[in-house]
Amino acid sequence: MFTDSHCHLTFPELAADWPAVRAAMAAAQVTRALCISTTMEEFPQVQALAAAHDNLWATVGVHPDSEDVHEPSVDELLAAARQPRVVAIGETGLDYYQMDERKGGRTVADLGWQRQRFRTHIRAARRAGLPLVIHTRAASVDTLAILDEEGEDGGAGSAGGVFHCFTESAEVARAALDRGFYISFSGIVTFKSARELQAVATWVPEDRLLIETDAPYLAPVPHRGKINTPAYVPHVAARLAELRGVGVDHIAQLTSANFTRLFLKSAP
Repeated sequence: MFTDSHCHLTFPELAADWPAVRAAMAAAQVTRALCISTTMEEFPQVQALAAAHDNLWATVGVHPDSEDVHEPSVDELLAAARQPRVVAIGETGLDYYQMDERKGGRTVADLGWQRQRFRTHIRAARRAGLPLVIHTRAASVDTLAILDEEGEDGGAGSAGGVFHCFTESAEVARAALDRGFYISFSGIVTFKSARELQAVATWVPEDRLLIETDAPYLAPVPHRGKINTPAYVPHVAARLAELRGVGVDHIAQLTSANFTRLFLKSAP
């Protein structure tokens, strides 16, 4: 019924008790999930988990915040993307959030390696014919500019994909939609403080809407502050249903159909 379009099942918080996580998913009617790669070192575990379960799929990519890890070439990403159950490139993108605090006082100019990594992933996605899973945080101007420079304008040959865990403005949402991307909402949309995001969630077109947990992070209300799990994605669906004035079953069905169309159109 429900599909979690973005979670990190190989992270220690969830991998340590995978049977319980899987049982909780089944009990909550979360029938499918996409396991996200954040480093090339992690990718074999992500892919192996997806390959072992017919309701899981995997991505390959290096998160923009991952440092001191292997930097893949386009060819390496393409080789990994040919592995069974791999359906997307990412997560990739840009993250400029709190650079002084998190990145030792570096400036945007110092993060050229992030921008080059992003370009590498875009080029791999276009060659592989797979969608991108994009992370953008406090970096939407550069994210959109690089997508445009790399030909991701929604036209022929575009990889497309999703802006995951969307937290940006209505203007950025419209720009992403104009470029052919989907918008995915996480547990953040259930937070009382997320009024601007909730407003965006009321008008994203039905055929571009996805839901996710980003587990083990960002647990939705009423589980905020706990370890997140794919079993909690129905709470995201319920909040979207409330905001949009529809039934939760409708959100479950349309987001699952969107997941199939975006990620599984050519997958086994």
